[in-house]
Order: sequence, then structure tokens, then C-alpha cells
Amino acid sequence: MDTLLLARLQFATTTSIHFLFVVVTLGLVTLLVGMQTAWVLTGNPAWERLTRFWGQLYVINYVLGIATGIVMEFQFGLNWSGLSRYVGNVFGAPLAIETLVAFFLESTFLGMWIFGWHRLRKGVHLALLWGVALTAYASAFWIMVANSWLQHPVGYEVRDGIAHLTDFGALLTNPSLGMAFGHVVSAGLLVGGMLMAAVSAAHLLRRTPDHALFRTSLRVGLVTSALAITLVQGFGFAQFGPVGAVQPTKFGQGPEAQALITEWTARFGPGDYTPPVLANVGLGFMILIGFTLGCVWLLLPLLFRDWIIRLRFPLWLVLLALPLPFIAVILGWIAREVGRQPWVAYGLLPTEQAVSPVSAPLMLTSLIGFSLLLGTLAVTNWVLLVRHAARGAGDPALGRPPAPPNEPAHPEPALA
Repeated sequence: MDTLLLARLQFATTTSIHFLFVVVTLGLVTLLVGMQTAWVLTGNPAWERLTRFWGQLYVINYVLGIATGIVMEFQFGLNWSGLSRYVGNVFGAPLAIETLVAFFLESTFLGMWIFGWHRLRKGVHLALLWGVALTAYASAFWIMVANSWLQHPVGYEVRDGIAHLTDFGALLTNPSLGMAFGHVVSAGLLVGGMLMAAVSAAHLLRRTPDHALFRTSLRVGLVTSALAITLVQGFGFAQFGPVGAVQPTKFGQGPEAQALITEWTARFGPGDYTPPVLANVGLGFMILIGFTLGCVWLLLPLLFRDWIIRLRFPLWLVLLALPLPFIAVILGWIAREVGRQPWVAYGLLPTEQAVSPVSAPLMLTSLIGFSLLLGTLAVTNWVLLVRHAARGAGDPALGRPPAPPNEPAHPEPALA
């Protein structure tokens, strides 16, 4: 039983599940900002109901997503002590900023937004949601800064066997950062848009009383998805240039890759310095799904013709397409992360030197434990999302006006 393989499987499991929560959060918070802004500007109560309904789903995903993030942080400390010791002075800087500046602020703004309904002025309440969205994007940015450094280490020097940060600006101008961050953000918008469209399609198929309301959210979701898939494709293909320049071994074996392999062999000894085939397989399927989701543009007539909705078949297409962006997100992560193997920090720290000196049985135990815990959180999240989504937008608990002082919020049933 290989300790390194078990550690890599654990990392893949924890980060994959957590990443699914992240993209839902990024997508839904952006749509919430648009809907609550429309409510404040127009005064239309339909936008308020949509904000409350989708805000409730967002809060569920956010809370359970935090739990998955905590579990992921634990496995960093338990399994990858070599990473912390060797590159912690550089890699830890953007992570610390993400935690202190982005995550804490985001949680504070979100808590004030949740409990600020009917207690704050509309403008102040809306500003809190804008704060949640901006800090969520800031959090994603700093995470991608850290990840991009692992993909292409810059702005550092090695002293006494430890990497030290020498140029913070180089982290922000890393060639592997810009397009990758745009790709992640647009992927979040695609996931959020498809989720909104699919839930709306399900309600329209059920012919729930809130037909007009879910007709509106279907429009919002489909337009968002159509625009987002175009951005996803653009940012995705744009990365091939920077990736080829800074990671020649990732997708090809040209002269630059061979020169690097020769250099690494001299520095680190003989070994296989080519990425596993799994990276290219994931990339290929992700591109295929991306082109398939591009067909969402063909569904835009749903926005303008009621008779198309009465056909029901297009609504079923929207509903059945919901898993595709989630699968593409995981495949994209596999292509990016597995493609830099056998390195934790590309060309700097081999993966086998980053793993903690933990016995294989103990690593297997933690893998099983973390996988069960994260699986439980993921299943709980989707059960709660489905349950609350199925209830419709009649009277979501989020934003419900408080009961009058002399009237209990939930009257007790009369005694027989």
C-alpha cells in the first residue's frame, strides 16, 4: 500500500468535493446580487421573492461548504508537511490573505445580510450582499494566486533549503493566473445559471402556482448560462498559450519539454517527469462537455415563446443537462492539477518529497474517514437543496417578516 498514492487520493477527494461547493457559491451570489438590485431599483415584489428563494439555497450551500473547507485544511496539515515546510513562506502568504481579508469579511457580510431583512434599509441591505459577492470573488482570486504559484513558481529564492518570497508583485502577475481565474469565475456563473434554470424548469414541468415567477428565473438562468459558457470556452482555450510557455511537459513533449526533463534528471535523479494520461483524458472530456453546453444558446427561444414551454421537451433538456457543468468542473480540476505531476510546485518540489511521513494504514484510515465525512456533507447539501427548492417560492424562511409582538411566530395547535 503506497502512502503517497493514498495521500494524493485524499487530496483529490477533499478538493474535488469542496470545489463543487465553491462554484455553486460564486454563481448563485452573482445572480442574487442581480435580483436584489432589480428589486431595490424597481420595487417589484417578484424580485424580492426570487431573492429570498434563491438566497435560502445559497445559504445552505455556503454553510455546508465551509464545513468541507475545514476538512480540506485538516488534510493539508496532516498529509503534506513537506509542502508547508519547503514553500510555506511563499504559498502561505496568499492563503493567509484569503482567510483574513476575504473569508472573514465574506462571512461577516453574509451574517449581517441574513439577519438584516426588515431591520436595515434596502440600500444598506443590498450593499451587504454586494460585499458578500465582492469578497467571494476576492477569496477565489487569492486561492488562485496560491494555486498558480504551485503551477509556476515565481518571485522566490531558495535559502537553506526553504523557499522565501522575494517579489510579492510577481505572484499577482503570474502568467498562469489571469486566464485561469477568469475560467474559474465563468465556470461558477455557468454552474449557477444552469442550477437556476434547472430548478425553474422542474417547477414549470410540475406546473406549480408560481409559473410567472419561475418563468422569470428560467430566463435569468438561461441567459447567464449562455453568456457564461462563451466565457468558459474563451478563457479555457486562452490558457493553452501560457500553459505551454510555463509548463511545457503538461500537454506536449516538444524540445522545451525534453530540455526540462534533462535538467530535472540532473537535479533530482532519474524518473518519469511526464504527467499521467489522466490529465489529457480529463481535458478532452471537459472540452467535449463545454461544446455540448454551448448548445444552451439554442434554448434561448424559451425566453420568448410560451408554446415552446408547453412542449415540455426543452424543459426536460435543461433539467437533464444540470450534471454536465459539475462534471466539467471536476474534469477541469483534474486537467490542471494532475497535469503538473510529478510536482507539487512545478519544477521545484517533487510530490513524493511533500508528503508527510505517515504510515500507510494511518493514511488509509484518514482517507476513509475524510471521504465519508465529505460524502455525508455533500449528500446532506443536495438533499437540503432539493427539499427547499421543491417547496417553491411561496414563503421562504429567509427574509420572512417577524411576527407581531403579541402573536407567536408559529401558533401552538389547540388542545383537544
